[in-house]
This record gives sequence, C-alpha cells and structure tokens, in this order.
Amino acid sequence: MDRLPLIVQSDLTLLLEVDNPLYEEARDALVAFAELVKSPEHVHTYRLTALSLWNAQAAGLDASRVLAALARYSQYPLPPEVEQFVRDQGARYGRLVLTPAPDGDGLYLAASDPSLRHLIGHQQAVAPFLGPPLAAGYRIRPEHRGLLKQALAKIGWPVDDRAGYQAGSPLPLGWRERTRDGRPFALRDYQVQAVQAFWGNGAADRGSGVVVLPCGAGKTLVGIGAMVRAQAHTLILTTSVASLHQWREELLDRTDLDPAAIGEYSGARKEVRPVTLTTYQLLTRRKGGEYPHFAALDQGNWGLIIYDEVHLLPAPVFRLTASLQARRRLGLTATLIREDGRAEDVFALIGPKRFDLPWRMLEQQGWIAPASCHEIRIAMPPGLMERYALAEDDERIRLAAENPVKTRVVEQLVQEHAGDHILVIGQYLDQLKTLARRLQAPLITGETPARERERLYAAFRRGEIPVLVVSKVANFAIDLPDANVAVQVSGTFGSRQEEAQRLGRLLRPKADGGSATFYSLVSEETREQEFAQKRQLFLCEQGYRYTVAHADAQGRPQAPRLAPVIAFPPPGHAREGERP
Repeated sequence: MDRLPLIVQSDLTLLLEVDNPLYEEARDALVAFAELVKSPEHVHTYRLTALSLWNAQAAGLDASRVLAALARYSQYPLPPEVEQFVRDQGARYGRLVLTPAPDGDGLYLAASDPSLRHLIGHQQAVAPFLGPPLAAGYRIRPEHRGLLKQALAKIGWPVDDRAGYQAGSPLPLGWRERTRDGRPFALRDYQVQAVQAFWGNGAADRGSGVVVLPCGAGKTLVGIGAMVRAQAHTLILTTSVASLHQWREELLDRTDLDPAAIGEYSGARKEVRPVTLTTYQLLTRRKGGEYPHFAALDQGNWGLIIYDEVHLLPAPVFRLTASLQARRRLGLTATLIREDGRAEDVFALIGPKRFDLPWRMLEQQGWIAPASCHEIRIAMPPGLMERYALAEDDERIRLAAENPVKTRVVEQLVQEHAGDHILVIGQYLDQLKTLARRLQAPLITGETPARERERLYAAFRRGEIPVLVVSKVANFAIDLPDANVAVQVSGTFGSRQEEAQRLGRLLRPKADGGSATFYSLVSEETREQEFAQKRQLFLCEQGYRYTVAHADAQGRPQAPRLAPVIAFPPPGHAREGERP
C-alpha cells in the first residue's frame, strides 16, 4: 500500500508530501479547515487554527468530519492534542448564541452553561458590551451587537448571531431571461448554491457571511442573486469607481431593474437610490473627525449591504460596520486572507464563510480558464548588487523590484506571446513608465482619469491594444475577459491578496477555450525572492504549481538549478510544468 501523504503533529501543524499520489485529494480536503503556512518544493505545511475551524463549522463541516479527513490521509495516529483542539474549537461555535430578548427589549446573548456565562462576564474587553444578567446569559443593547461579537471573537469565543435582520424598504427585482444583447442567461449551479448557502431559508439564522469564489467565477452575479432573494433596498460597497460602473452594467444587463433605481454615490455624484453603489475610499473619507458620507448613506433603509472584495475592507469600515449589524451583510472575495491579521473581524462583523469552491474544481468544469504559473528568477547586474548589499531595507526592496534586467525579459516574453492579450503589472511608476515606453504600450495608473481608463480597457477588450502596462489599479475588479498573459514585474511585500487579484485578471473563460499564463519576475538572492515565496502560498492553496526558471544578468534563460527552465516557448506550444 502506498504511503499516506500527511503527517499530523501535536503542535497543530500538518505536513503534506507534494510527490505523493494522494497529494491533490488531501490538499482539497485540508483547505476547508486549515491554513497553508509555507509551500516549498516537496512538503507543504498547514496549520489548524481556531478561526479556520470556526469557519469550517459555520460552513457545515463539524469536528467529527475534520478529524475523519485528518485520519484518512495521516501516516500515523492523530495526536491526542490535535483531536482535543479540533473538538474544543468545533464545540465553541454555537455555545454563545445571540437572539432577540424574550421580552422584546433588546437582544439576548445566551451561554450554553453557567461557567461560560461567568467566564465572559469577567472579561475586561467584553464587559462594557454586556447588559444585566438575563436567564442563562445577558441582555445586550442592539447598538453593541457588532462590538460584542468582535470582542468575543478576539478572546476565542465566536458568536452564532441569530438576532435577525431588518427587512429594509421593498424593491421588486427579478432576473432577465436574456441579456440586453439577446443572450440567454441563467445562474450557474454553483452560483445558485452560493446564494442558498448565504441566505439559508431566509430565517433569522442566516443573512450574514462571506462567499469565496475566484475572479472570473461570477461573484457579482452571486451578489445580485442575494439581492433578488432580499427584494429590498441594497447598498453595494466597491473598491473603485470602475468597479462601481461594472456592477451597474451587470445589474442592468441581468435584471429588470429600472436604471432610475440605481444611484452612484461617488466623488462625481451623490445619488442615494434604492440600489446605491459607492466606494470604500469615499465611505472612509473624514471631515472634522467624522465620516459624513457614511452618515448620509446610513439614512437609507437598507435590507442588504454587499461588500465587494471584502478581504480589502479598510480598517475604518470595520468600525462603521459594527453599527450595521441589523442589516443583512454579504462579503464577496477571492480569498479570505488578510495581510493585516484582521480575518477575525471579517468573521465577527461581516459573518463566517458560508460558501467556498476551490479554483481547481471550477477550472475542471470549464467555468474559469486553466492557467500555468511561472516564476523567472533574474540575476542582478554586479554593480546593482553591490548597491543592494549596502542599502537600507526600504531601498533594497525597490532596487530589487526595479532590476533593469526585468525590462529585457518582459520584452522577450511580449515578443514570444505576440497575438496574445498581455497585461504587464507592477508597483513602481518609474519602472512602469520605462516599460510602457519600451513596449510602446499604454500605461494605466491611479493618476489616469476614470474615463481614459475605461477607454483603454475597452480598446484592450476589442483587441485594438495588445499590451497594457498597469499599476496596482489593475488588482481590483476590472473585467478584461480576453487577457490571457500577465507579467508581474513587482508587487507588495509578498501579498497573497495581490497574487489572487492579479492571477484572477486572467481567469475569465476564453472565447477560443485557451489557457492563461502568469509570469512573476523576481530578482534572485534578494528580499523579493522571499516575498515571492509568500505569494506562492495562495497559488498552492488553489491547486496551482509554479515552475521556477532562471535568467542571467542579460536576461537570457539559463540552465535550471532548482526547477525546469522556461525557455520562453512560442505561443501555442505546451509550456513545461503546465497543468493537465
């Protein structure tokens, strides 16, 4: 019998052998309840955490099923410490339940037993939000609903919130059978399942939570599906004005909503209508210590609030969201990873993960494009490496990111991918301006006016522009379905969020059924190589594998030292390391 792929250790780490025949099957099981910590070539390390187990429990994966999955793939018997931790954390979700107070006066936090009630009542961070003792729990003032859940999550006690939601002002809303250009339309099966998982049966126990789907899988349609179920006024928070406009177009294309019912609340317009679209940036703009735009929008009688790209939620929006707990809240994201460590706040204030579908599964079903991922490590020129060695940390990061050899490698990749739709993505404007000039391609940055951005995006979609050079503005919610090659020249300190967004730009299904190729250029033997290893965690979680190639200080491919080299193959040829 083949050796099983998993070693479960008493410190809650899980070691998964990549070369084992059961690797992919085991990985797909682990991602439902464990967090990937690191992913070198041969053994990937996961960790069980309280939050990962709470999310699993909220999504219907109880402790017994988690332990069964671990036992199925483990080479050795499960350590007792692990079994106990899984059972303890699984049992914690549901031991504190928030409901309307029995006498109708405020809310009621019920504890499963007197000792737990006593324990939370003596927690300094929690006590300010607890009212007088009531039966087996405490009376809670409605305005403390979010702050209480946030405080309890931080001390390791998640709240099952069943206190119900305001219906909001009614808004009749239905699906179109055909889009405006005459194409038949219906939600995909997994989109229907995601809406149902969020909504439940519409009773008080459902109406807040997060749906995790890859870019290109139709998260916007899941949001609209929740709106159709709610039949109520809806506030939609987005990452940018471009994203706001895309939501508006999808609403008009897929539903029978009257255009006059959709309002844009942005820097240019201040329209509050039954469906109002705004941005996080505007919502968090302060004036005299206050948030005037939040105050204006809070006057709406919303039945649903949608948080697009919830993993990017700015810190002030968490504070504002704490006061919105009586409204149904849906978070949409490609990844629950937060670089700031505030995943517990997403859990407490937006809601637990309700639905998550692995990218690999959607790829196999043909809903997103298959993708191959390649890292090209590029030597630093000798003179630049000397500067790097003597520089301070911040300057080192920039010197590695702006390694001039990357420009030559980008030029080679663009030449070899002639005829493709190529995005060149980076962080530093001087570098991007140089690349745009050398490639004779348009450049889009945060300074590009919204109208000009949309003109260039539209030209790219039509094939009039084969290459776009874009800054971090391309990380978020741009719809470029024909993009099939991305070259990442610099990024944000190993951000897994950013890796998800950038790869996601390529995953819309292609009209010709073709695949996508994602290149990441990394300066070898620098901090940038460390950051790249962090970013790869996200890809490994989703079932993608990186090949690693090397280029010398002139940008020429070298013989492999660590992994198969990518010799910049011509378009249409199978690339080494592509997934079947």
